[in-house]
Amino acid sequence: MRTKFYCILVLLACSIVLHAQNYKWEKAIPYRTEYKNSYMKQKCVLDVYYPTDKKDFPTVVWFHGGGLTVGDREIPRELREQGIAVVGVSYRLCAGNKDPKAINADVTTDDAVDDAAAAAAWVMKNIARYGGNPSKIYLSGHSAGGYLVSMIGLDKSRLAKYGVDADSFAALIPFSGQAITHFQNRRDRGISDYQPLIDEHAPLFYVRKDCPPVILICGDREREMLGRYEENAYLWRMLKIIGHPDVHLYELQGFDHGTMSHPAHSILLEYIHTREKATAK
Repeated sequence: MRTKFYCILVLLACSIVLHAQNYKWEKAIPYRTEYKNSYMKQKCVLDVYYPTDKKDFPTVVWFHGGGLTVGDREIPRELREQGIAVVGVSYRLCAGNKDPKAINADVTTDDAVDDAAAAAAWVMKNIARYGGNPSKIYLSGHSAGGYLVSMIGLDKSRLAKYGVDADSFAALIPFSGQAITHFQNRRDRGISDYQPLIDEHAPLFYVRKDCPPVILICGDREREMLGRYEENAYLWRMLKIIGHPDVHLYELQGFDHGTMSHPAHSILLEYIHTREKATAK
């Protein structure tokens, strides 16, 4: 298996390029126009961080982690001032404690996936207003956010609901995302964390050779969460077998599930900057 190992010092030295542009950060922008309740209205918002003195720039749509039960939108520090726009997305979260009185008691993992699709569609339809190029939108996120990226990028029906072709995105770049059915979905159904499942709630269920380029990044297989590297290795292998022309798998040795995101950002930036240089020729 072609697994790529990178040292964080090399990545930081070679991949991150600082830019001297000015940036603007617009916060709490609704990406939906209709809401079922106040919680949905509260969570279905995003932030847009973008350069103000350049046009035609790439954009990363970033989905935060947290097991689909905690967390909130963010603009990762590693992605700031890199000559790109970053859109940090909030989405509905499941009630991890199963409190029937919780404001989000009825939220499912499918609701989170649907929010991710709605947000990505909003970016595709609106980024040009900020100066960004709609053909240069990269979907990325860590852990639960990586799962959302893979679900909306591989299952075309998710974005089609909002009038957007999933294949119009530049690449799918999940960090340590679940490739099998997410553990929160399994917990909601009374299935153990240790019982793997691949069904319609799993990115692996939708493997296809015509999706955008896929860059799978995980931490050290001996330090990752519950076989997360092996899940992604299986997704990588199935995409290769089915004939996908542009899929890559990175294992960041020495980094666990939480710490792998820092060097992974360097891989993300290197991929974007390399594509930018190639298209500029």
